[in-house]
Amino acid sequence: MKRIFGSNGRKVTLKRAFCYGLPDIMGGGGFTIIGAFLLFFFTTFAGLTATEGALIIGIARVVDAISSLIIGSITDNFWRTILGKKFGRRHFFLLIGAPLMLEYILMWIPGRGFYYYLVVYLLWEIIAAMVLIPWETLPTEMTNDYDSRVKLSSVRLFISSTGTFLATFIPGQIISFMGQNNKYAYLVNGIIFAIIFVICIYSAYFATWERPINEVEINSVDVHENKWIAVKKQLRDYAFTMRIKTFRKHIFIYLLSFTGKDTFNTIFVYFIVSCMGLTATDSANILSLSIIGIPTTILAGFLMIKKGPKFLFVNAYTIMIFMILADYLVYKTGVNNPIIWLLVIGLIYQIGRQTLEFTPWNVFPLIPDLDEIVTCQHREGLYAAVMTFVRKSTVAVATVIVGIILDESGYIKGTKYLLNEPESAKKAIVGILVFGAGGLIFLALLESLTFKLNKQTHEVVTDEIKRLKSGGKKIDVDEKTKNTVEELTGWKYEKVWNKDNGL
Repeated sequence: MKRIFGSNGRKVTLKRAFCYGLPDIMGGGGFTIIGAFLLFFFTTFAGLTATEGALIIGIARVVDAISSLIIGSITDNFWRTILGKKFGRRHFFLLIGAPLMLEYILMWIPGRGFYYYLVVYLLWEIIAAMVLIPWETLPTEMTNDYDSRVKLSSVRLFISSTGTFLATFIPGQIISFMGQNNKYAYLVNGIIFAIIFVICIYSAYFATWERPINEVEINSVDVHENKWIAVKKQLRDYAFTMRIKTFRKHIFIYLLSFTGKDTFNTIFVYFIVSCMGLTATDSANILSLSIIGIPTTILAGFLMIKKGPKFLFVNAYTIMIFMILADYLVYKTGVNNPIIWLLVIGLIYQIGRQTLEFTPWNVFPLIPDLDEIVTCQHREGLYAAVMTFVRKSTVAVATVIVGIILDESGYIKGTKYLLNEPESAKKAIVGILVFGAGGLIFLALLESLTFKLNKQTHEVVTDEIKRLKSGGKKIDVDEKTKNTVEELTGWKYEKVWNKDNGL
């Protein structure tokens, strides 16, 4: 059996970082396919209305968001169990989650009813969360070093950008080869990607490790404690995460920007087909320009260290907003050869989008250290669960709103109406693109202007944690460290480093 506990001299090499990042082929690629094509598949080949399709996605994500909170808590405390001690509190879920990825195929079978797609998609969301939440904690588990964590997260996002490219390019080619109106093209695509997901998750399972069990803080309720008390404590723990100032800002930026990005992906194929008069393959080809995200990730990793997340946030959102407005101008002006303009705009947009996706998940491994200096605890799974919960909850609401707006605007389902939608439906599609996606990203831009966490401030916090762990007294803290801890956590320094804070 592979050694999963403690580094024992192992370093975060590029090879290990690569294997760690492979599940984001699923996390980035799988959900890119869903965001770009699932609602379109529902309304075009599954016989559902836009509202029905959006309700399936929305309901499943709300249920999944709630289950994600439970999964985060389970993984944090799974080391207490026989399976957790043998396979790892995080790795056990990778081990069983890999073969369950094949369930992804079921959601692309055409012509089934509302309840079939609801159940199948709900199961997929839960399985994905069961894998992604423990997996997302591994950088914090494997190392305390800022640069090593950035390496892990940067390679992960490099792979995610590759997955995003494959998730738009491959479907486009399959649809083009099998026919724009071939309902089985999406099923073939689902089979291919499900197999890829299985391989990627197993690769991460064998390449990564967790901190030794004896270093895991005993911070959960006692297993013999009253279950209702346990539930109340868990809810209190989730609420406590919002008492960390930087995490509040991080969550607000994250949910606004990712919901904006997902809204763009959901509506873009409708914009290309129904408003621009092009094909689903054209939409896929434009989205597949996400391949620019591969070199963008390399540059973003460098800038993350040199300039910090605030710099990346501001530039990503600015680029995306201007490119969304450029898409609108192409539609409004009726230029000749619009596909050329859309390809150029799409290429630039993808630079911003990849930076948007890169930054929050490079910030995330630093957040648990802010919690630790307040509570003296390791609770990575708790914060991963909250991040997943808020994103899926808001995306669920946004998706349902998109579906309702489409139906209320007069959008007609079915392949024969794609190029002949009423003018009211076209206006609704454009409005969702500009004011929905663009507006959310603009709000994220405003919030990112006040973000203070970076390499330098993080090192101040981790150095202070080391000093306190080695017996240093709080009264001896220097002024710079005190101010940095207070600015990032939102707590008075005198009240941090207290185990009672997290109880």
